[in-house]
Amino acid sequence: MSRNLTLLTDYYQLTMMNGYIENGIEDEIAVFDMFFRQKGQLTYAIAAGHQQAIEYIQNLHFTDEDIEYLRSCKVFSEKFLDYCRNFKFTGDIYAVREGEPVFPMEPILTVRAPLIQAQFVETALLNIINHQTLIATKSSRMNMVAGEGKIVEFGLRRAQGPDAGIYGSRASIIGGCNGTSNVLAAQMFGIKAKGTHSHSWVLSFPSELEAFEAFARVYPDSCLLLVDTYDTLKSGIPNAIKVFKKLRAEGHKPVGIRLDSGDLAYLSKKARVMLDEAGFTDAVIFGGNDIDEYLINSLNAQGAKIDCYGIGTKLITSEDMPSLGGVYKLAAIEKDGKIIPRIKISNSIEKITNPGFKTVYRIFDKKTGMAFADLIALRGEEIGKPLTLTHETERWKSTTLDDYDIRELLVPIFKDGKLVYDIPTLEESAAYCKKQLGLFWDEYKRLVNPHVHKVDLSDGLYALKQSLLHGENR
Repeated sequence: MSRNLTLLTDYYQLTMMNGYIENGIEDEIAVFDMFFRQKGQLTYAIAAGHQQAIEYIQNLHFTDEDIEYLRSCKVFSEKFLDYCRNFKFTGDIYAVREGEPVFPMEPILTVRAPLIQAQFVETALLNIINHQTLIATKSSRMNMVAGEGKIVEFGLRRAQGPDAGIYGSRASIIGGCNGTSNVLAAQMFGIKAKGTHSHSWVLSFPSELEAFEAFARVYPDSCLLLVDTYDTLKSGIPNAIKVFKKLRAEGHKPVGIRLDSGDLAYLSKKARVMLDEAGFTDAVIFGGNDIDEYLINSLNAQGAKIDCYGIGTKLITSEDMPSLGGVYKLAAIEKDGKIIPRIKISNSIEKITNPGFKTVYRIFDKKTGMAFADLIALRGEEIGKPLTLTHETERWKSTTLDDYDIRELLVPIFKDGKLVYDIPTLEESAAYCKKQLGLFWDEYKRLVNPHVHKVDLSDGLYALKQSLLHGENR
């Protein structure tokens, strides 16, 4: 949906913009980085939301109504309001590709633009990228433990509003879901819409068997029956088998059954035996009921016979971690063609930022082709061979690589306000995510106590950061 989201911002962005104009610094070039900090077991994320971020930038403009509203606030100068009439984004944006695995503290997105513009886009970019990256990440974790193509997103009714449902559905596909119950999202993004019937369908008929028979008459070639409205083992599955036998006799192939409550490990194993004994060895068992990656992992350990999952609340809301916590920080100001680095210093080490105009490289072991480490470096800094990687807080530890491949992660999205990026389809972003995750060893992706992928600072960036921390050029 192409919408004008210009006023989707925090009020203080506008007061700062007005202040920049009053102080005559609005046109100074600024560099901002968006990144996330590590939270609990979240050691990686899947970047997502690029298409909506691009649409936001392209549609930036203040309408006459917007300007009249700002005038009514009686805070903003006429000079600022006049500036807003012709406001548009004229800067540069670099970002990792959609579907890229990213790690704490490394830029997901970098904006280089006139200060007033780079400041203003902060809130909306964080809103868009934070949300979709969070849901894509959650989806990828569930997909990793369930197995490829075994998850369908069923979360619309539990999402925090229409946008969260629509764009959360989109992000879930990037992370690995193979369909959605959300029809509007399916229409908008070319996703496969999936679903069968609810308990109310069964309750609308005099008996469970009659409900199943009615559904089968309408959908003989896509018959998947919800079997837990009454008693799963005593009536639900036996009635489903009766209907499946009729379908088979008429030349149709039933799809399977859905379990939506109870002990899924126990019930799925019992269901598998019952279906197999009745000759429906290829009938699928679809599982639901407040599922997340940890429950899927547990069900696998118990030998559950679930072929695919419909996941709602815990995916679409990322229930155990409802925010990514991505931030957007000023890293440099350019004056007279010279980059002046900026750093935020804090008593909390994780809140100290990395200064300067930067890029990110991913280092691959040439022998295995697997990702070895990431390197945050200053733009223009020479990365040679051999390459010595040294962790920021453990400079006494180092690894020297002679035989490696390297790829720059940040690619140009906008240049001088013009889109220079070929926007991939949703299917392409999902395929890219799958391919890139496959370049990391399983130890980095496990759910509990994962091995931490190294994200190091280049020698040039480390030296610059230390000089600023010690008061030089501050």
